[in-house]
Amino acid sequence: MSRLLTGGEILCRTLLDAGVDVLFGYPGGAIMPFYDALHGHPALRHILVRHEQAAAHAADGYARASNRLGVCVATSGPGATNLVTGLATAHMDGSPVLAITGQVSRPMLGRDAFQETDVVGVTAPVTKHNALVRDVAELADVVREAMAIAVEGRPGPVLVDVPKDVQNQKAEYESRAIRPAKAPREAGRPLNDDALRDIARLIASAERPLMMIGRGIIVSGAYAEVLALAERTGMPVITTLLGISAFPQAHALHLGMPGMHGEVHVNKAIQAADVIVGIGLRFDDRVTGNTATFAPRAKIVHIDIDAAAIGRNVPVAVGIAGDAKAVVGRLLTFVEPRDCARWQEEISGLMRPREEVFSGGLTPETIFSALAEVTGGRTTIVSDVGQHQMWVAQRYPFQRPNSHITSGGLGAMGFAVPAAMGVHLARPDEPVWAISGDGGFQMNMAEIATMIQEGLVVKLAIFNNGYLGMVRQWQQFFHGGRYASTPIWSPDYVKLAAAYGIPGWRIKSAGELEDALRRANQSAGPALVELVIEQEANVFPMIVPGGSLSEPLEAAPV
Repeated sequence: MSRLLTGGEILCRTLLDAGVDVLFGYPGGAIMPFYDALHGHPALRHILVRHEQAAAHAADGYARASNRLGVCVATSGPGATNLVTGLATAHMDGSPVLAITGQVSRPMLGRDAFQETDVVGVTAPVTKHNALVRDVAELADVVREAMAIAVEGRPGPVLVDVPKDVQNQKAEYESRAIRPAKAPREAGRPLNDDALRDIARLIASAERPLMMIGRGIIVSGAYAEVLALAERTGMPVITTLLGISAFPQAHALHLGMPGMHGEVHVNKAIQAADVIVGIGLRFDDRVTGNTATFAPRAKIVHIDIDAAAIGRNVPVAVGIAGDAKAVVGRLLTFVEPRDCARWQEEISGLMRPREEVFSGGLTPETIFSALAEVTGGRTTIVSDVGQHQMWVAQRYPFQRPNSHITSGGLGAMGFAVPAAMGVHLARPDEPVWAISGDGGFQMNMAEIATMIQEGLVVKLAIFNNGYLGMVRQWQQFFHGGRYASTPIWSPDYVKLAAAYGIPGWRIKSAGELEDALRRANQSAGPALVELVIEQEANVFPMIVPGGSLSEPLEAAPV
C-alpha cells in the first residue's frame, strides 16, 4: 500500500525496510529534514558522534563485526567531506557502508552556495557507487540500489547525496520487504571445474605448498571450508593482517602473519614455497614486499570475489573469481588427502623464540597475555594504526573468528575508538577493547563523550610512548635518527577519564597490569587504561620498504 511521504520520511522507511536499525551521524542544515523525520522513528537508533569521520569509522566497525550494512549520515559541505577518510578506509578493506549526505537545494547547485561541495565528485574514487538524487520520486529506488551494491560481490561503501528540497518534497512510497543488510554470497555462480582440477593437481604435486588467506574468508564465512582444505592437504596457513582470526591460531597448521612485520619463518616459507594458494586477499605491497622477488619458486593460485584483483599485483598460474565459501567448498571435492610433514618440519626449523627488545617489564607479550587472560578470549580487539597495531597482530592470541578488526589498506589513524563503538553495537553482549597509540587515540578521543551519552561500553587501552612510534622508527632506521615532529605530548589520561566520568588507570609495570585490565574489563561502562611503554621500542622483524621478504631486519640498522 503506497503513501504520500516527504523525502526525509522516505529515507527512514527505506532504511527500515532494509533491516537497518542503527546509524551514526551528525545533523546540520542540509540534512535537517531527514533528522526531523528520524525523530518519529525510534526503531532507527541514531548515535550522535562528535565528528563525522567517527560516524564513518563507527559504521565501518559495525559492518565488519556484524557482516551487515553500516550506515552513517552527515550534512553538506564539511559534514560530507569529513566522511571521506572513513569511506576510503571501508573501500580499501571491503566493508559495506552506506553514507547519506545532505546537499544544498537543487536551485543552488553549482553556485558556490553556503556549505556546497560536490561530494559525489569528491567521493567517486573511494566508493563503489554514489549518486545525487534530483527527484524525490527516485529517492527510494536510488537508496535501495546503493544498498544492494554495497553488499554484493566484494563489499564496499556507497554514498547517496540528497538535496534539502528533495528531502522536503513528497512522493508516493510503497514499502518493500527487501533485506539487503546481509550480503548475498552469489552461491549460484557457476564454477570452472577445470580450473578447480588444475588447483587440485598443483596442490597434489607440490612439495612446499602454502595457503594464504585474507579478509575474504571472514566476509564469506568460509572458516569451515578453509580449515577442511588445510587439514585434508596438510598445507600450512598464513593469515594476512586483515585475515587474522580467520583460522584457528592454536592449530598446528597455523603459521602467522606475512609481510613487512611478519614473522621471519613465515616470510622465509613464502620464499621457499612451490605453490601458494591465496584466498580472499589482494597480495598488496605490505604482504609481498618487492613483487619482483616475491615467492620466486611458487606457482600462485588466486581465489577472490573481485575479478579485477586476480593477477593485478602478482602473476597467477590459476585464478578463480568467486565467493571463497563456494569456491573452496567445491574445491574440496577435487582434492585428495595428503600431508606435508616434511615441509612442516622444514618450516619448524626456521622458527626461533621471539626476542623482546623492551628494557622494562611492560612488554607487548605481557600486555596481551594479561588481556587474553582477563577476558577469557571473549572479546573483540579493535586496533588503531602504528606500532601497537603490529604488536597486536603479532602477539595477541586470537581464539575466535572475526575477533580482530583494524584499518588495513588505508592505515587510518584514529580508527579504533569510533570503530569500536560500532563493534559494541553489533556485539553488545561481550567486551570490546579499542587499542590505540597515543597519537591515534588523540585524533578521536572526543568520542568518549559519545560513549557516555549513548551508553556504549568500550574499553580503551592506550600505548603511550611519547612518540608517533612507527614514524619515529622509520626516522631512526632510514633518516639518520632525526625525529622530526614525532615526539608527541599527551594529556593526563587518567584525569581525562575522570573528566568524562569513567575509571582510568596508568600502568607502568607488569605487576600492576592484570588487576587494572581486569577491573577495566569488569566495569559497567567505558574504562581507560594507559600503558606507559618504552619510548624507543621498535617493531621487529621488519622488511625494508621495497625490499625482499628474504631480507628481514631483526635489529635496528647500524
